[in-house]
Amino acid sequence: MSEIGKIESLWRYPVKSMKGETLESAFLAFSGLYGDRIYALKSSLAPAGFPYHTGREQEEMILYRPRFVHSAASAKPVNLDDADAIAPGIKPVFADRTAFSVEVTTPDGDTYAIDDPALIEDLKTRLGEGDEELSLLYSDSAFADCRPISLFSLQTVKQLAEEIEAPVDARQFRANLYADFLSGTGFSENELVGKTLRIGDKATIAILEIDPRCKMITLDPETGEARPKILRHIAQSHNGKAGLYAAVLVEGSVKPGDSIAVLN
Repeated sequence: MSEIGKIESLWRYPVKSMKGETLESAFLAFSGLYGDRIYALKSSLAPAGFPYHTGREQEEMILYRPRFVHSAASAKPVNLDDADAIAPGIKPVFADRTAFSVEVTTPDGDTYAIDDPALIEDLKTRLGEGDEELSLLYSDSAFADCRPISLFSLQTVKQLAEEIEAPVDARQFRANLYADFLSGTGFSENELVGKTLRIGDKATIAILEIDPRCKMITLDPETGEARPKILRHIAQSHNGKAGLYAAVLVEGSVKPGDSIAVLN
């Protein structure tokens, strides 16, 4: 087992396409990072295979700030410590939906419960006239686009900024795990596809594929402004892909500073 880097930061996004939050620790579950993207908005105009209303359609969504009301209960499974005490690999119990109550603050500073109809009305008002109807979705597992876990390296962020000769904010890539790799070179993580990684003492993930990127990475996390240059560059120079998708093989808690090691 060889160490290849460390976790720089952990992020989750309580509501799909809204702002994320950085974490001091996180639980990697088979279904994704605990509490990540467990809410989403469904659009009446979206295709059945991808029924979500996202920042692709409404860039301002990225400026809405969700917050878990019960920070401790939403941080990790309710019996995690007891489960770990029995034996490694015992699957803990997830909290009920009440523990995952969320409040959302709009760009104007108004705050609504996630299930308050006024929140949807606020979004629809910003959309303007149209026939789109929005409704709230909830799931115990992440409403991720493709895979439950995403990983991005600081080295790739730096390289992309150099290549496009413009600032790049790591948050644009909306990853769960940001890594600081020992290699020091951007896109070196592409070589990890098909590998199994241990993060910290227990959590184990399988690297499945390089992440195909979309409009979401063009959105400035602070302003919501779309800057398409980076997406065009990735399409032209990196086959439209950057970062990694992964699945969890062994559940476990992780924190910034944890080592990342290749198992095989």
